[in-house]
Amino acid sequence: MTQKSKESHTRSILKTITWRIIATSTIIAIAYFTTGDIDVALKMGSIEFFVKMILYYFHERAWQTAPRGTIRKILGKK
Repeated sequence: MTQKSKESHTRSILKTITWRIIATSTIIAIAYFTTGDIDVALKMGSIEFFVKMILYYFHERAWQTAPRGTIRKILGKK
């Protein structure tokens, strides 16, 4: 079995952006239903969008540094 190649930076960025759109829409909806204030909800969503997008990108890139199969070895699985 061949080992999968690592993702490109472009693919990681695209995954980051599409996930942030989904997640930020969710937080805006939750904030709106919680506060009843669309301005507060949009402010929370805009801050959350950029902060979590940056964190997610670095999280993805950190996982790319771990050789495939490392976790299985640690857990003792095939």
